[in-house]
Amino acid sequence: MGIGNLLMGDEGVGVHVIRHLEKQPLPADVELLDGGSGGLHLLDFFQRFPRVVLIDATLDGRPPGTIERLTPRFSSDYPPTLTAHDIGLKDVLDALFLMDRQPEIVLYTIAIADLNRMAVDLSPDVAAAVPVVAEAVLAGITAET
Repeated sequence: MGIGNLLMGDEGVGVHVIRHLEKQPLPADVELLDGGSGGLHLLDFFQRFPRVVLIDATLDGRPPGTIERLTPRFSSDYPPTLTAHDIGLKDVLDALFLMDRQPEIVLYTIAIADLNRMAVDLSPDVAAAVPVVAEAVLAGITAET
């Protein structure tokens, strides 16, 4: 884990969910990836899998730790207030759509209160959402197999 992830505070909640999932037994065809700041370098990854689960922080005005599960098809289907690094992710999704190579996408958003909170740990409300989202992802994985 890079130092940048350690200082992201609540905005880095997706990394914390991945770390939680890494401790669980997963099927051989499941791969975990910290997509970092998104970007077109993720295009190949998205093309290799029929289903991709994304986890991201959102500034949607709801109480911190609020979880929402979405199945967006187009970049315009994403919440307009996802954190700043998702701009590259939306470009990837648009490119996949134009190439007719888009996987099924499941998006879990976790509401945060502040992008400027630089910290090693998550706030208590956001930290409480980590095992809940991890369990939901695991349930989705096991339902598929």
